[in-house]
Amino acid sequence: MRPTFLPAAPALLLAVPLVFAVPSPCAAQATGSGIARQYKAAADRIIAAAMSDTVAYSRLATMTDSYGSRLSGSPGLEHAINWVLARMSDDGFANVHGEPVMVPHWVRGEESATLVSPRPWKLHMIGLGGSVGTPPDGITAPVLVVNSFDDLTAHAAEAKGRIVLFDSPFPTDVPPMEGYRINVAYRGGAASAAAKVGAVAALIRSVTPYSQQTPHTGSLRYQAGVPKIPSAALTVEDAEMLHRMQDRGQPIEVTLKMQAHMLPDAPSRNVVGELRGSEKPDEVVVLGGHIDSWDVGEGAMDDAGGSFAAWEAVRLIKELGLEPRRTLRVVMWVNEENGGRGGRAYRDQHMAELPRTVAAMESDNGVFRPYGFRFQGTPAGLAVAKEIGTLLDGIGAGSVEMGDGEADVGPTISTGVPGFALNVDDSTYFRYHHTDADMMTVIDPKDFRRCIATMAVMAYVLADMPDALPRAGAR
Repeated sequence: MRPTFLPAAPALLLAVPLVFAVPSPCAAQATGSGIARQYKAAADRIIAAAMSDTVAYSRLATMTDSYGSRLSGSPGLEHAINWVLARMSDDGFANVHGEPVMVPHWVRGEESATLVSPRPWKLHMIGLGGSVGTPPDGITAPVLVVNSFDDLTAHAAEAKGRIVLFDSPFPTDVPPMEGYRINVAYRGGAASAAAKVGAVAALIRSVTPYSQQTPHTGSLRYQAGVPKIPSAALTVEDAEMLHRMQDRGQPIEVTLKMQAHMLPDAPSRNVVGELRGSEKPDEVVVLGGHIDSWDVGEGAMDDAGGSFAAWEAVRLIKELGLEPRRTLRVVMWVNEENGGRGGRAYRDQHMAELPRTVAAMESDNGVFRPYGFRFQGTPAGLAVAKEIGTLLDGIGAGSVEMGDGEADVGPTISTGVPGFALNVDDSTYFRYHHTDADMMTVIDPKDFRRCIATMAVMAYVLADMPDALPRAGAR
């Protein structure tokens, strides 16, 4: 079912031309003056269903509690994928399948960091994804604490044979995501920067503005031609403590032990399930999140929540008997966390249909209270998306603004497909990001339902409008 665009004309007026009295659906869409009115009833039904939904939260808890973290290459990831595919089939989705992707397989192993002097102390640490390990007995070395890459350059002569700790605070005078983009450079580049000046290992202050002795992991990047040295993150508290010790002139010595190692690439899958379009099934609206996570916590927020919000959005549309013209395709990508291969594989495997892909939508900033969407596309596309967004004003999620997309849909968006990123209140996101604290407790059921409603309304209208969303190169 979908909204009726033109009311039936009274019998006595059937012979009278109505061209100038009632705008056509296409004209309404082109001017951006009729979409909200024409889809309000359907949007209200979707929102009401989403806000009373309990299925998605229950499923999210079952999957995360049963299979735990889901790092690429791990059994937990593959078991979770099998479980999701089975439930999608139970839902009556069409074309349910896994699309093969070869993913990197990094194993953390046992790890520790221990302060030897000026006093014994078990440091709160976590190895960075992709790091090499230490020798079996570990590395015991003096520590050099620096504030930045420039500070390391200034003290390069002191770094040889040492463990370098980058104590660079998370910027708090900018929005959280912008602060992350600035500070994450140390997670990615600390190891190679320290190796260039002869360091034997690298440590970073965890990339977060808030900590309760929770270390944050994430991928590093080794530069070609530079020795690979072990690298890990310390908590904010421990990094600051070591910095204070150095400022007082106290010699610092640490023992770092890491069994981290890389195995050959492993087979995995992107999860796919569809609600087929009633009139234009070859035109597609893609929505989803990434099913993989880091090997800590349960990965409930990052990003099982986003994946399940997209899945439930389409399931509710189907349950309500709504039949959009175009196909709604749920995708749960793999390997976002430490490689991005799922997003690239999806683009490559679906290249022929990307000219008929109307939009690509992803949720990957947690399922906190939604504000609306960040949009990537043309000004004409933005105008239409803003009109659709007004249907979500009642739950405070109607904002649609130009902005960056998400990683998994990035390769698809780069081909010209309009992109949507669920925009949420990220003020507490980096408390849990890539930590053992990413558990179901982080998920607020009401905010989760709002995210489902937001994705469902936008996806449904995009899939059902008479004309596809304007895109680059289109009239």
